[in-house]
Amino acid sequence: MDRATFACSTAFFRDFGNSSPGALPGGHVDFIDKADSFTYSDFFRDYLIPNHPCIFSAKFTEDWGSRKNWVTWDGKPNFEHLLQKFGEAVVPVANCDVKEYNSNPKEQLPFKEYVEYWREYIRNGYRSSRGCLYLKDWHLSRAFPEQDVYTTPVYFSSDWLNEYWDAVAVDDFRFVYMGPKGSWTPFHADVFRSYSWSANVCGRKKWLLYPAGQEEFLKDRHGNLPFDVTAPDLRDKRIYPRYSQSQPPLEILQEAGEIVFIPSGWHHQVHNLEDTISINHNWVNGCNVAVMWCFLQDELAAVQREISQWKDPMDDWHLQCQLIMKSCTGIDYKEFYNFLKVIAENRISVLEKGLDEESSSQNNSKAAISTLGMLHAVFDLKRTVKVLSSLSANEDFRKLDLTSLSPSPEALLQHLESAIDTALL
Repeated sequence: MDRATFACSTAFFRDFGNSSPGALPGGHVDFIDKADSFTYSDFFRDYLIPNHPCIFSAKFTEDWGSRKNWVTWDGKPNFEHLLQKFGEAVVPVANCDVKEYNSNPKEQLPFKEYVEYWREYIRNGYRSSRGCLYLKDWHLSRAFPEQDVYTTPVYFSSDWLNEYWDAVAVDDFRFVYMGPKGSWTPFHADVFRSYSWSANVCGRKKWLLYPAGQEEFLKDRHGNLPFDVTAPDLRDKRIYPRYSQSQPPLEILQEAGEIVFIPSGWHHQVHNLEDTISINHNWVNGCNVAVMWCFLQDELAAVQREISQWKDPMDDWHLQCQLIMKSCTGIDYKEFYNFLKVIAENRISVLEKGLDEESSSQNNSKAAISTLGMLHAVFDLKRTVKVLSSLSANEDFRKLDLTSLSPSPEALLQHLESAIDTALL
């Protein structure tokens, strides 16, 4: 992060920063062709801050091991290589032909069985009595860390979700998807309203993107989002009374090797137009951590409404609401505090290391912060302070037993503010 971008981001996020643009000016999605003329600061300033999508050309992935080894000479999945490397793995597979709670039901299959199904599906003209099966949300990198699959592009390297979950060694948000032509993912927004990036190793995808806020016009009369935004019944005003007020989706045709950046909070639906393999990360950083926090508050409020009748007779009602929220979203308020703490402590380490190096070379600290890492660390700490202050003042958070949190939220805030002041001297 250069100084100009640091100044721009600090000014943009002077307030809380929990809102996102509701539309993309002109309805145009930029195509980034060459890495040597596109910097991290360019991406941060032009796409992360305004929360706009973009497409990166296949040049950004041409050196990946998966692009070289997982694909045949004619651009198809290299089943033999994949079976050799991952044949004994057990993978999550969704049935695209079945709707279950506004999603597709999943089962666990041996990877070799899924590849056998896929080959037969192709031979039968993309038909099967088992339906259209789609390998989704496979934590391949976690299961096979020794494999040369891909390198995360620098533009997506400020990734708080995976930084935290790697630290606690519980989970991650790095996935591989593999599916035949016709497989698809229903209408949704990503976990915690995070960003996502998705790279096609081979094949083609069609993306239908709706800017944050547009999903409100797509809800039915009961307040439910559609399963499939291409279904004709959306035009029935008796079922979807506000559909006519919605904007047409942004449509992206993603080719082999290309990477699509999906902004925070944008709902989308994705169709595989060919046999396709893709790599996807969900991620949060200083630009959208406030969006994540607002999402968690909305989720808790929904749980509280759902079990409001038990508030008086249940002594630990507030704790039960947290437990239910965590079972639905994967995180509760106390873990969100720990999430912020881990990120903050890591950034303080960056600042302290930089300042130590500067003092040993007898230069002033301002020179240290001019480096990319130092400026980014300060920006991240500023955003963490904003969200942590809101969390600490939150009524539902303060009703929890916080004695197990170390340091206390108040002490952590004081430490962060002191670290920022010292770094900016």
